[in-house]
Amino acid sequence: MALNDRLSRRGFLGASAAVAATATLGGGLTAKAEAVPSTAAATATPTAIAALTDLSGQARPFTASERQARIERAKTLMAANKIDAIVLANSTSSSVYFADLRLYGGERLWALVLPAKAKSFLVCPAFEEGRARESLDRGPLGKDAEVLVWKEDESPFATLGKGLADRGLAAGVAGLDENMKFVFAEGIRAASPRLKVVSATPVTAGCRMVKDAHEIECLRLANRATLLVYRAVAQSLKVGMTTSDVEALVAAAYRRVGFAGEASLNIDEFTAVPHGSPQPQTLREGSILMLDDGCMVEGYTSDITRTFVLGKATAKMNEVFRIVLAAQTAAVKKAGPGVPTAEVDAAARQVIVDAGYGPGFTRFTHRLGHGIGMDMHEWPYFVKNNMFGWDLNPLLQAGNVLSDEPGIYIPGEFGIRLEDDLLVTESGAELFTPQSPSLEDPFGNMG
Repeated sequence: MALNDRLSRRGFLGASAAVAATATLGGGLTAKAEAVPSTAAATATPTAIAALTDLSGQARPFTASERQARIERAKTLMAANKIDAIVLANSTSSSVYFADLRLYGGERLWALVLPAKAKSFLVCPAFEEGRARESLDRGPLGKDAEVLVWKEDESPFATLGKGLADRGLAAGVAGLDENMKFVFAEGIRAASPRLKVVSATPVTAGCRMVKDAHEIECLRLANRATLLVYRAVAQSLKVGMTTSDVEALVAAAYRRVGFAGEASLNIDEFTAVPHGSPQPQTLREGSILMLDDGCMVEGYTSDITRTFVLGKATAKMNEVFRIVLAAQTAAVKKAGPGVPTAEVDAAARQVIVDAGYGPGFTRFTHRLGHGIGMDMHEWPYFVKNNMFGWDLNPLLQAGNVLSDEPGIYIPGEFGIRLEDDLLVTESGAELFTPQSPSLEDPFGNMG
């Protein structure tokens, strides 16, 4: 999603938007009879959006001591996985997670190196040293971290290798962040031929997958804000609005709640395309709408989908909705500590197959869900083989947060997806937000 300068996962479709509808709070959605000029969304703030209150004061920033605890956890996982140091380069969420460092070096290598048993260090261009030290001072490493610099005509990879060698790790095992550019990974390997290079994912994901109480607090707040925005925007919808009109509404709503957020809107037959279409779309009486995405709170993201109608749903739509809702509920009931992620997907998928929309991925065309935290998509995943990542059959742990988003997509007609974010608890699982009760009253359970 395009939050904090990150490219939207669906932005390439040009369908980034939200929805709107006119109704009383908690009531069914009804369209106004008159068509709306395309400039209407920009000229006045609808009552439901104006009524939103700023929630940003409820968000607590993460402290240096919290990040230091994460580094200590990483060191424990390094020892368990026989990794001597992890290397986080350029734009990765993990450098923010551990050290509150945003490394935007582009083609220039910036790398944070966290050894298991030695002093951490940062590699950066020589002309950026002052900025690097200022950034370090704000985080858990402070003045303890060493800064190693390289001039523009020098190899940053040799500089990094020297930092490892000075710590007795020239022939050690270095775990590289999974999002590192190939040119950086290859450069590090070539500059230190005795160094064994492996994936840092067992350490980075091993830490980030299990959320602590503060992270869960941020995720709950992000989910609450998103659902409030969705409801307010839905209550502002009028026949004739385009996706551009409702994009302006959703932006206005997120400004009111005080968080950066977005939502993609797809209408009618385009709801049968799980991630939407770039084609122009306009609301009409009886339209079915799919609203998806979320917002950021202290670096943590929500991801919610609501499918609903502007007016009355058809019998077929209601039938499909009930099946999808049952599948989502089946996933919540199945999830819990020690349960393989694949089995949660299977439980939801079986509901849809038994209802006649199978086999397999025939109409429920994607996995059940993805891990969510600082990145909208992160480890682990609700699907067999865990997207063929570092662990093919992970078991859920208390503190895991994943999306629970079953769907049925009927090409040329419509699609229905319901998505809420699921927290694995000590005794089972729960959703951060109330499930949608119906297509005509999607926010009726909010109270």
